Amino acid sequence: MSDLPLFERALADPDRTAVVDANGPHAYEWLDTRSRLRAAQLLGDKKDLEEARIGFLMEPGFEYVVTKWAIWRAGGIAVPLSPHHPDPEIEHVIEDAGIGMLLATESLDGRLRPLGEVRQIPYRAVPTTGYEMRSILPLVTPEERDQADLVEEAEDGADVRLPELTMDRRALILYTSGTTGHPKGVVSTHGNLDAQMRTLVDAWAWEPEDRILHVLPLHHTHGIVNALGCALYAGAAVEFAGGFDPAAVWERFASREITVFMAVPTIYVKLLRAWEEADEFTRARWSKGARRLRLMVSGSAALPVVVFERWEQITGQRLLERYGMTEIGMGLSNPYAGERRAGTVGQPLPGVELRLVDPESGRVLAEGTKSVEPGASGEIRIRGPMVFSEYWNRPAETAAAFEDGWFRTGDEAVLERGYYRILGRRSVDILKSGGYKISAIEIENLLRAHPGVRDCAVVGLPDEEWGERIAAAVVTEPGAWFIPDLVPAGAEGVHERARSAAAVLDPWLRDRLAGYKVPREWLCLDELPRNAMGKVRKAALREMFETRAG
Repeated sequence: MSDLPLFERALADPDRTAVVDANGPHAYEWLDTRSRLRAAQLLGDKKDLEEARIGFLMEPGFEYVVTKWAIWRAGGIAVPLSPHHPDPEIEHVIEDAGIGMLLATESLDGRLRPLGEVRQIPYRAVPTTGYEMRSILPLVTPEERDQADLVEEAEDGADVRLPELTMDRRALILYTSGTTGHPKGVVSTHGNLDAQMRTLVDAWAWEPEDRILHVLPLHHTHGIVNALGCALYAGAAVEFAGGFDPAAVWERFASREITVFMAVPTIYVKLLRAWEEADEFTRARWSKGARRLRLMVSGSAALPVVVFERWEQITGQRLLERYGMTEIGMGLSNPYAGERRAGTVGQPLPGVELRLVDPESGRVLAEGTKSVEPGASGEIRIRGPMVFSEYWNRPAETAAAFEDGWFRTGDEAVLERGYYRILGRRSVDILKSGGYKISAIEIENLLRAHPGVRDCAVVGLPDEEWGERIAAAVVTEPGAWFIPDLVPAGAEGVHERARSAAAVLDPWLRDRLAGYKVPREWLCLDELPRNAMGKVRKAALREMFETRAG
């Protein structure tokens, strides 16, 4: 049996630590043994799972990695489920993907078992009991103990018979965030994943000596491929934080053991807030520790320039911002060694073909790092071995997502001095008002530069006269914006805050933006509605504006 490159590279040094979780460190050799044995248990009397979809619900940690590797080694398609999703979302994935088996850790047994029983889907709970050999039989019920000879095989180092795998076989189904409609299953082959990891390991200079502190969800590309997959591909160590706690993350930075960190912008905002609230001695210690990290990456949502600049001020780290999505992995990146420009996502990664296209006319506006029509914005289109193979059971939507072999991302960008700047999703972030095409992200970045704005989001609302009218929701710093003279007696609190914010922010924006870009409606919130990856749920935000108007 020939292993995939991921497994072969990871085993170059079997004694090296692969994963650190609540049960301690786990070596690559142990990961290899456990995943081979679990693959054999998944197979049972079959020779190959033949791309059966296996759903698994597990907390981040060693058992998650073992299970995913086992599914692949048995010839199945891994479908990770999120503990943070409500039951209806998990049920949608189970039904849509046609899950053939469900696995869960014991702590999540109560969530998944009932869903499997209703659908009569085979189900197993996976104990997480550390190194004890008996826990190597997580899929074996008391009635199946006659299979215990598998343990002896593993102890003796015997090779478990597993199917041959090729790079064109389907490996992973990740469900899109579902900001509009039901989430779709994005199918990636082993070849797609290998191309994604190989490119990033080289571009971001991963080494076996690296150790990443992992705080990201494990049902999205950012957490699965960038943070976990690349580390294991390089033979590095992955330390699972066990839940995000800002102070604990800072302490890990200060330990000098962490070399790589990846997060979404909202996490960096929370870390900055924790730093601001700490005493002077702790701040100095945390900042000194963060300066020693080799690489810090931000992604999954636009990084506000003010956050980029503030992070550099206190840590000396220029965050590396990149651009990617579930369907393509990573397409663009600021350089590891070179200029990292705030507000941009850099240049196409090696092996990635990229062009900007005017969707209406089909004109190519930019290709690679060369402008055909300088200053013109268009839709990003990607081609290359990292691009997904299909939307699961959606042939019409798969076909519509491509044009002449190029994947249509739906994201608008502009090429400026050789670097790409994202303007936003054409569906939600590119607003059309009064005949103008307006970037919501441009307005959001400027709003965040105001000292009284902690967070914000801009959306377009239907308008008969203008097509869309611009609306902004802001999360303000405590105590900001209340101006009693501007608020009529008896007005509700939420309206008071919005009216006060508008009175201050409207003229401030007009000094810095063209008038047609200034929001006409305002809403003050305690927090913005976001999904698991920190992206603002703009459809939900529009509903908030409509509810208020009603």
